[in-house]
Amino acid sequence: MARDDIHVGLEIGTTKVCAVVAECREDGEIRLLGVGETPSRGVRKGEIVDFENASNCVREALSDAEEKSDVEIKSVWLAVTGSHIHSFNNRGSAAIPEESGEITEEEIQEVEYKAKEISLPKENAILHSIIQHYYVDGQEGVLNPVGMLGSRLEADFHIIHGVTNRIQNSIRCVKECHIEVEDVVVSSLASAQVVLGQHQKESGALVIDIGGGVTDYIVYLDGAVRQSGVLAVGGDHITNDISIGLRIPITRAEKLKIEEGSADLGKSLPGEKIVLKNDTGFSGKEVEREMLNMIIHARLEELFGLLRKRFAGEVPERLLGSGVMLTGGCSMIRGIRGIAESVFDMPVHLTRAQAVSGPTSAFENPQFSTCIGLAKYAQAVRSEMPEPSFLGNIFGKVFKKFRSS
Repeated sequence: MARDDIHVGLEIGTTKVCAVVAECREDGEIRLLGVGETPSRGVRKGEIVDFENASNCVREALSDAEEKSDVEIKSVWLAVTGSHIHSFNNRGSAAIPEESGEITEEEIQEVEYKAKEISLPKENAILHSIIQHYYVDGQEGVLNPVGMLGSRLEADFHIIHGVTNRIQNSIRCVKECHIEVEDVVVSSLASAQVVLGQHQKESGALVIDIGGGVTDYIVYLDGAVRQSGVLAVGGDHITNDISIGLRIPITRAEKLKIEEGSADLGKSLPGEKIVLKNDTGFSGKEVEREMLNMIIHARLEELFGLLRKRFAGEVPERLLGSGVMLTGGCSMIRGIRGIAESVFDMPVHLTRAQAVSGPTSAFENPQFSTCIGLAKYAQAVRSEMPEPSFLGNIFGKVFKKFRSS
């Protein structure tokens, strides 16, 4: 297989930094060649707060991925997240020249440009402009208008934007390792590439990726992205709640959440205790299991409630035929599915990367959905590009769009 079919996805997360080296096949399957990861330092709520520490973590993860895959990494596709990332939907339009009446790529580019002609905060820049629907002289359901005859072309786009400097900080962390960044991709868009099939995108679905510091979400309707965003709430908030509520160190709270925690209420025995053994700087303690579960339940219920409010006004829930897809590290908390179903009042599925082969410990782990999704995204973009993309000035560039995003 050609070298160009090997892509590297990199996620600089709050809890971990992960790099995935993947071989993308023509049939759509992704074969993992190696996964590198290291605990994250210098990152808070998905954003860089200590440049030197974060850069060292990126270097360690990439080195680990190179060793395991036996592939020299020269460039990566980089996931970005953070509460500064926002989105909106907008329509662009263009008149078709009367002398020809035929729609060309020039009109396609013009309607996209018009859709992005909107006032943004001066510190923000557009990351993605994703096509939703085309209209030719009012005709709906047009998939590819190039070559069609008409007098007016219109198109709806989903526009995602974020703060320039915050995104540049993540890019600089990678370049410190003498690695190029092929492109930056919003985390939710990357995850959706491997946790959703085309049928689910067509029937409508909400993908929720709950990480350590943030929760990324994206909504698909009729095969197109309808809404996306980031909430600055994640698994670390649950850990912090446990630490405060049970008066135990944060490291013990994290371990307790993973090993014993559950969001199910009323299923533990009355007065059932969990024994925390002595440790350096900690004298040990007994905690009530039901109290632990109540703390986890309360935070997750709040999180899902906030998410539902985000899209309730814009996306009719009855149109989400495929329901809710939960992924990310926090989706592994016991009982999380039941809370989500209660809040959203629709089917909820725990999901991970699909159509992937290689180390099962990687693709079966929902923590790697974003990283694997970056490779899938790269495959889809490269298949439509005549020449390899080069990320020179990220914010002066029109990012490649593709309907199956």
